Amino acid sequence: MGNTFGKLFKISTFGESHGKALGVVIDGCPAGLEIDEEFIKAEMQRRKPGQSKITTQRKEEDEFQILSGVFEGKSTGTPIGIVIANEDQKSKDYGHIADKFRPSHADYTYFEKYGIRDHRGGGRSSARETAARVAAGAIAKLLLKHYGISIQAYVSQTGDLKLEKQYTELDLSLTETNIIRCPDPEMAEKMITFIDEVRKNRDTVGGMVTCVAKNVPAGLGEPVFDRLHAELGKAMLSINAVKGFEYGSGFEGIKMKGSEHNDAFYKDGDRIRTKTNHSGGIQGGISNGEDIYFNVAFKPVATIMQDQESLNEDGETVTISGKGRHDPCVVPRAVPIVEAMTALVLADYLLISRSNKL
Repeated sequence: MGNTFGKLFKISTFGESHGKALGVVIDGCPAGLEIDEEFIKAEMQRRKPGQSKITTQRKEEDEFQILSGVFEGKSTGTPIGIVIANEDQKSKDYGHIADKFRPSHADYTYFEKYGIRDHRGGGRSSARETAARVAAGAIAKLLLKHYGISIQAYVSQTGDLKLEKQYTELDLSLTETNIIRCPDPEMAEKMITFIDEVRKNRDTVGGMVTCVAKNVPAGLGEPVFDRLHAELGKAMLSINAVKGFEYGSGFEGIKMKGSEHNDAFYKDGDRIRTKTNHSGGIQGGISNGEDIYFNVAFKPVATIMQDQESLNEDGETVTISGKGRHDPCVVPRAVPIVEAMTALVLADYLLISRSNKL
């Protein structure tokens, strides 16, 4: 029913925005992995609401409880169950839209699909569901760390403000030093000022998150329908508000000739490498050992604090205005979500690759 992701390293999430709790069941995590709860907590803190003036002011500490699958600090090989309580629901903020369809939300489509919908914060369609993904992604990151694989995402664009530098020109260690999560301090200040102005005008804006995975071994990916970049694309497009995914040279690659775009091979000691990386670390749907990098485009948040014309469940014209607490721009909090989904894909394919060889 669309609530499960992965093949060998598999997760199933559950819960709604204003229900009692959210949660995830992780199946397929190998036994013996050290489960660092402080690391999981740190990842959850990066995604939680109420972080700064440019995020929603809903106050959720996103404290989690591991219910199963871990004994004496290590995974047992059985399903890992994690639950995250909802503590700051204000369901009354959504009473005015109980029978109305908010523009560009999932209200209408959920109603048509199920004949019923949870109007409190969008229910299951709310981005609050991603808290469960980040918890699972943290465990996937711990597995990848065991193999020396790292993942780093950052904000590269908000509105028209775009970093023109490539990730190789940036100090990615600066990403977490500002509330926008942009590794370029000068651009970060411009982005923060811009988003705050948009917020004060009761509007929202979109942006871009760039992600880089390093030390990914060659050979991850399954032909032909389960190509690595196809699964990464699916993972990213499953995140709320995502409207686009491009890896490697992406759409800019169409401006180049084949002689410019081809990544020539060379020998670096015992390792085969490429002189350039327009392929984004993936060729033929399989990782080639170079950095995997991609961009994820997020639309402006659909809830705006302005009057808009819409329809109710009876098809009558109504006026609707956003209330409650909402992000003026999702990208600062989307950074750990993008990383989490990347980790889930890579952890899954890492386990699959180990089962493909004697």
